[in-house]
Amino acid sequence: MNGRGLGCYALVLLSFGVAASAETREVFPVDAMIAPPFPVDIEAAPSRGLVAFSMFDHGARNIWLAGPPEYEAKRLTAYTQDDGIELGQLTFTADATQIVYARGGAPNAAGEIANPAALTGGVDRSLWIVDTEGGIPRRLDDGWGAAPHPEGKYFAYLKKDGVWLSPLDGGEPKPRKLFGVRGAVSQLRWSLDGSRLAFSSDRRTHGYIGVWSGQLDTASSSVDGEIVWLDPSVDRDSEPVWSPDGKRIAFLRRPTLDPNVLPFTPRLEASPWSLRVADAETGVGDEVWRAEEGAGSVYWPIAAKQQIWWTKSDRILFAWERDGWNHLYSVGAGGGEPTLLTPGAFEVEHVALGPDSETVYFSSNQDDPDRRHLWKVSVQGGKPKAITKGNGIEWSPAPSSDGETVLLFRSDAVLPARPAMVDGRNRLRDLEPDFLPAEFPAKEMISPEAVTITAVDGAEAPAQLFVPRNLRPDERRPAVIFLHGGSRRQMLLGWNYMQYYHYNYGVMQYLVSRGFVVLSLNYRSGIGYGMVFREAHEYGVTGASEFRDVLGAGLYLRGRRDVDPARIGVWGGSYGGYLTAHALARASDLFAAGVDVHGVHDWREDMRIFVPTYDPKDYPQQSKMAWESSPLYFVDGWRSPVLLIHGDDDRNVFFSQTATLVRELRRLNVRTETLVIPDEVHFFLRYESWLKVSRATVEFLLEELGEPDASRR
Repeated sequence: MNGRGLGCYALVLLSFGVAASAETREVFPVDAMIAPPFPVDIEAAPSRGLVAFSMFDHGARNIWLAGPPEYEAKRLTAYTQDDGIELGQLTFTADATQIVYARGGAPNAAGEIANPAALTGGVDRSLWIVDTEGGIPRRLDDGWGAAPHPEGKYFAYLKKDGVWLSPLDGGEPKPRKLFGVRGAVSQLRWSLDGSRLAFSSDRRTHGYIGVWSGQLDTASSSVDGEIVWLDPSVDRDSEPVWSPDGKRIAFLRRPTLDPNVLPFTPRLEASPWSLRVADAETGVGDEVWRAEEGAGSVYWPIAAKQQIWWTKSDRILFAWERDGWNHLYSVGAGGGEPTLLTPGAFEVEHVALGPDSETVYFSSNQDDPDRRHLWKVSVQGGKPKAITKGNGIEWSPAPSSDGETVLLFRSDAVLPARPAMVDGRNRLRDLEPDFLPAEFPAKEMISPEAVTITAVDGAEAPAQLFVPRNLRPDERRPAVIFLHGGSRRQMLLGWNYMQYYHYNYGVMQYLVSRGFVVLSLNYRSGIGYGMVFREAHEYGVTGASEFRDVLGAGLYLRGRRDVDPARIGVWGGSYGGYLTAHALARASDLFAAGVDVHGVHDWREDMRIFVPTYDPKDYPQQSKMAWESSPLYFVDGWRSPVLLIHGDDDRNVFFSQTATLVRELRRLNVRTETLVIPDEVHFFLRYESWLKVSRATVEFLLEELGEPDASRR
């Protein structure tokens, strides 16, 4: 390690609070900013009005349940360890008396399940069940992706070698294999009468929808059955949904992959995607709708457990960027002109179909571009109705089967994410009023201001500005730019709805409390501002045009009267780490220091994460452009000190990306600190990891950019 190390003494100061200077009062600990529990998954039951959600609390992941009449939340599971074992895929049984869930994440390329706590007994990926009345959870089997049968006796699920079936009560017959097919199977969906099981088979360059049918009530260790492939083609089919009568299936068809179109390149149009309907028994299908040429011809997904729905009124609900904004539409199952359900210059994001199968609930940034609020609208059309509004942020609607209550997650500029509900009279309240830990400094939070940055090429980029309280007119403070990852992300005017950026928002608030001016930049290629902003010209591997926004943000801060131009830093993770590295390599005269968390430094190498068969020799022109869009291409200009953070089981960015950059910076004698977290993945799974990353980030920025004091004004 070059330069000064990350001293334990400094970390202790940050953990317990310390008077920074004669002018600065005692600060609250940075740990307090990630202490509140974070709600993750939410799922409404098919009956009884129940809604389940999971919470991440100091590393322990647990399932909670709420139901009528008061919707008072109660915890169903009692996991206590910060073990890094994921918990999710909450699914109610048909009678809503039990919840099936998965523990353990997907394997890496070597077939290893993430084990960041280095549990000596190892970890697996398994399915569990717990009663909604409480009790001890029971392990069902290895696997994931459970789909309980409508009759309530069985559930189908995925294992390494195919699709399996098991009784929900753990009795006889024992788990047995239904079938195995080529490709990656997902999206198991039973017909309403339980006689057939639809699924997707992804084969990389193309994909199929299959329908299995066979005999279930047998004690045999094997199950007879047959598979019908629905209207197979060279294209990529996914998202099967059953018709109400159980005879047909609608699905989404996207064109076969073009090997010359690489990830992280702008795509404004392509061969259009379509919706098809097929007979579940014969497999014969027809196109019922196709996107138009131009805007919206490239499919852009919504945040939901499925991408299309077949409604009670025999309409298919889907999202489409026809006008450059992602909106909801519905079209008759027999075809025809689609009906626009959510008109306006805004983005629809989180979507759920109501229990009546006729009302769709969604979040959007309508009339409030840097927040999210909830709305509902009929699938047949009409004016959308606001469910929430104001200065808060609301997402993940889960309409209860009671037909009136909507469960959701919410936050605002001051209070972190928590579960909440809206009743039939649109009254919004938290499920658990005392969710905040005692150490959380709510009174110290400030509300950021929406600002617009002018990039060096004249384009505009939205941002949120955090200015410390009690700033005197003659003071010049250190400043930091935060860069989100993705790049398909958006920072908001409050605690973010994604856990990763939720914690980042907390660290930003901490830095402001220590006297920093903080700017959170929504650079081009992010979401929330329409397709043209997202699919920005020359972004990513085609020119890194986002750096022009970063440079503009740095110049904006340098021009502010309250910012010390010699103490401007930059910090970000993943894609934000990539842009942090660009900033330090190309503008060390502007950016005095930075924190780069698992950033991409050479596109040519990291492209294999997303395209395993990628070989730069096969793409000479694209590879040259990708290299010239990479921070390592500019590394000889890097002079500013940097902290590099990475987990070595990262499945999104190769760990070698950081190792290579360290080697180059050592060659240049650049002050380089590292924080390596063994066995940790890209999205840090342990609370302990988040503590390490947050503490190291603020210590490094405080050390390099300095506390506000009279001598440096």
